[in-house]
Amino acid sequence: MNPNLIIGIASDHAGYSLKELIKSYFESRNLFSRDFGTNSTESCDYPDYIHPMGRALEAGDIHFGVAICGSANGVCITANKYQHVRAALCWEVEIAELARRHNNANVLCLPARYISPEKAIEIVESFFGTPFDGGRHETRVNKIAIQG
Repeated sequence: MNPNLIIGIASDHAGYSLKELIKSYFESRNLFSRDFGTNSTESCDYPDYIHPMGRALEAGDIHFGVAICGSANGVCITANKYQHVRAALCWEVEIAELARRHNNANVLCLPARYISPEKAIEIVESFFGTPFDGGRHETRVNKIAIQG
């Protein structure tokens, strides 16, 4: 993984513990992460944390994001509201790899209630360790953003 990457990370209460684990993983590898919250397991609304991360990605303040909630559906839907965000819900290593290779995904969405901490780290490693293939996939990815 590129140590110059700034990776945003955000979660709701259901994803808080996994968010903290992934932050520690990034720190142990000297990867810079920006925490958008939440900061506890107290019930909260995931859009309050995903929207600021989406805006930061759009503005170029961060390069990638990790979004976590119980199922990852809500954070994924919210993140994908942003024109240049390509958020992918990943619960297996191969899905994370394909999200990067074929879709140039820039936000990894993890379902905290359905994967183990060990599986989450494997998925993170796959996502951030896999390059975009480009080529025929680039043509498709360029059509994702809304065209005027």
